[in-house]
Amino acid sequence: MLSRNWKYAGLAGVAALFAAAPALAQTAAPAAPFTPTPDMVNKGDTAWMLTSSALVLLMSVPALALFYGGLVRAKNMLSVLMQVLAIVCITTLMWVGWGYSMAFTGGNEFVGGLSKAFLKGVDATTLAATFSNHVYLPEYAYVIFQMTFACITPALIVGGFAERVKFWPLMLFIVLWSTIVYYPIAHMVWYWAGPDFLPANPNDHGFLFGKGALDFAGGTVVHINSGIAGLMGCLVLGKRIGYKSELIAPHSLPMTYIGACLLWVGWFGFNAGSNLEANGVTAVAFINTYVATAAAALAWAVLEQIVHKKPSLLGAATGAVVGLVAITPASGFAAPVTSIILGAVASVICFLFVTKVKNALGYDDSLDVFGVHCVGGIVGALGTAFCANPAWGGQGWIDYTVSPAKPGAFDLSAQIISQLWAIGTTLVWSGGVSLILFFVIDKTIGLRPTAEAEREGLDINEHGERAYNL
Repeated sequence: MLSRNWKYAGLAGVAALFAAAPALAQTAAPAAPFTPTPDMVNKGDTAWMLTSSALVLLMSVPALALFYGGLVRAKNMLSVLMQVLAIVCITTLMWVGWGYSMAFTGGNEFVGGLSKAFLKGVDATTLAATFSNHVYLPEYAYVIFQMTFACITPALIVGGFAERVKFWPLMLFIVLWSTIVYYPIAHMVWYWAGPDFLPANPNDHGFLFGKGALDFAGGTVVHINSGIAGLMGCLVLGKRIGYKSELIAPHSLPMTYIGACLLWVGWFGFNAGSNLEANGVTAVAFINTYVATAAAALAWAVLEQIVHKKPSLLGAATGAVVGLVAITPASGFAAPVTSIILGAVASVICFLFVTKVKNALGYDDSLDVFGVHCVGGIVGALGTAFCANPAWGGQGWIDYTVSPAKPGAFDLSAQIISQLWAIGTTLVWSGGVSLILFFVIDKTIGLRPTAEAEREGLDINEHGERAYNL
């Protein structure tokens, strides 16, 4: 009887050991690292992201080129078109070479590494994270989308000193600026591991992302970044010949109007595409982009009616761009009504900078890159803290350190501080580096054409052709 009891006891012990084995293994061995699989890719998301990429490319060529081209004098029309086109081509190749790797791989909080230089290891099977657990994109789709942002941002800069810069020295600046400024800022604001990886590695993110800064589609990365660089360029190069003593008027407002309208259309890819998925938040960003732009354009027209007694097409088009700029960082976080308010407020503030502050300080920001993009970007970045507030209909912020990710408690004052971190860092880094680059290039190979070439026009002197043969 005793031996039989021990026999059953032994069998029971062995059975208990096997039953407990999974629990023991769970505590003894670390969990396997998460690996995304092809079934986590949604064809609708992929199609939307490729469409958005084409829309953002449309924003550079032809939209921005035509917008800027119409604003300059006829003798400089082709120079602006060529500058924008060349910048898009150069930065596209740079993005493949080292830009994507510097911006969107882990290195440190301030810049990525070169592990994916020349897209090493990226192919049709590799995946990129979105903002949802277990939802991924083909990595090429993400590379392409972010490439279009890397193209348009430096192209915006040329408006600050249009009509008075030599072509090849400008291209050298663009190469250096993109490498030293744009890629690190993009990394600091936008790089993170993704919602499935962040809980296990909560420190794998950029500096400003870690500060909690919200920038849905590029208020800091694109607009403040390019706007402050444009201001530094206009200060280093000085004023155009004849500024304030000769008539310097846009040569083709219909062309500027076409460019502005194309920008509005393309901006839906810019903002709504930045959600990286085709879902409800994508629609939020889409409608916010729509209504903020309308409010800003109308606000500018009303201001001109009050101040100048006539609303101008140029003013309404400028206001529309201001609205697009201001809503960019808030587009996925705001509600339609707060987006309308943000667009109108930004229009008022930028109107004052373009019409009053610029004249008072005397700087020649040719196409108002600083007054529209930098100032509008600052208003939008700060406004994002208010527009994202759930108490005002905003989306709040998502805590990606928990799985599945879910909304976290919203602290308005803390969010304002986070936004100020992003604004200040971008202004200091981009402004300081841009000033140094412009100064060094100007003192070595020279940035500005001769007075004779500037008077005759950059089209014929820099490119050997004219926009119009009359």
